[in-house]
Amino acid sequence: MTEAVLIDMFSVEFSSHYYCINQILSKAMDIVGKNNDPAIYIMYCQTFGCDSNDAREIFLRAIRSFQALKKRIEFIGTASVAATLYNIKQKLDEKNINKVKIILPQRRTCLMKAFLERLFTQVYTFEFELLELNLVGNEIEKTVQPPSLEQTLTESQLELVESDIHIFLGSLLGRGELTILKSSLIPENVFKHGFTTRCGGVSYIPELSSLNLFSSSNRKDPPAVVAENLRRLSEAVGFNAKNFYLVKAAHANDVWIMGKKEPDSYDGIVTNQKGVTIAAPGADCIPLLFSDPVKKAFGAAHSGWKGTLLGAAMSTVNAMTSEYGSEMKDILVVLGPSVGPCCFTLTQEEARAFHDIDPRCVRQLESPNPYVDIRRATRILLERGGILPTNIQDELVLCTSCNPDLFFSNTRDGESFGTQIGFICAKN
Repeated sequence: MTEAVLIDMFSVEFSSHYYCINQILSKAMDIVGKNNDPAIYIMYCQTFGCDSNDAREIFLRAIRSFQALKKRIEFIGTASVAATLYNIKQKLDEKNINKVKIILPQRRTCLMKAFLERLFTQVYTFEFELLELNLVGNEIEKTVQPPSLEQTLTESQLELVESDIHIFLGSLLGRGELTILKSSLIPENVFKHGFTTRCGGVSYIPELSSLNLFSSSNRKDPPAVVAENLRRLSEAVGFNAKNFYLVKAAHANDVWIMGKKEPDSYDGIVTNQKGVTIAAPGADCIPLLFSDPVKKAFGAAHSGWKGTLLGAAMSTVNAMTSEYGSEMKDILVVLGPSVGPCCFTLTQEEARAFHDIDPRCVRQLESPNPYVDIRRATRILLERGGILPTNIQDELVLCTSCNPDLFFSNTRDGESFGTQIGFICAKN
């Protein structure tokens, strides 16, 4: 069922005759038909063909007269396609709408799809209907037809799409001050590193606001917004966002040794390459950073409760020792913010596996849902694997679930949660 209708008038010039503009709107509304009274948005360009004040007044007068007849219509006008669509996306999200019919000229279809791919995710579904308009005297002939296969955009056209989105998102004010947590254990003269919080980005959806650094098909934050958040982070820290690699977490223990073939999924990355930044996501799961200032090797790993039991942390350590000759005594490990034993529970059967590691990792074992300390378990497994206790830092003990102003949390927010990261790179 269509929940909203978007009518694309972005290419209509202000200089079009008042009667013609009204006819375009009326014919578009004929296509809308009876759709259970959907929300209707009409997008237009504020500056297109605006040399004449009379032409602008003709256009705006047509809009006002038509809007007076249709209470559920909103006219959204900006100078940028990206800004207009982003404005409309915010209105859709406010109403929790994700099914949209788009009515537009055929020549605009390919361009519109390029913008939608970057500014929306697969949470939203779009149905296209073409409105072909031919001016004949004072009449407009309307031809309605299903979308046909259209040619793809040229490389230069795609660059213009990217540029429009980049300029618009770059103009947005950040929400809060970008805040990065650092460890005193990792030597600053050798590595840049940090753990992000949720502050300082442009993501606006409450659960994802504001420095969300991960986009997926089942969340509402699109790739373009996450890319803008990453750009702001990279500029603040001083790394190249084009050489940024984020763990493709699968809650297992596979490690990608950079330079070798990249697996489809992995919970750890190790490298000794300069000029690249590697990172691990976290939103209750632990983002871990590894550094060897002697061999100049470093790593990042993602470890939730499953990854903890499977040994994701030590798998990353072992990759550093086998690939770069790192010695256990030289490897430094920092645990980033994660859910604490105050908030994290598992089933009794799952908790027993942590109790087997060390009884101190579990509280209330006999209850149906015991409290589990994945941080303590991670430290214990690292020490047993040969990492010196003094080379492990878990002082960033802030619980992600207990601190909604600072962190995203799956435990607290459910499936629509944002993501912070731990990142590290070698200084040149």
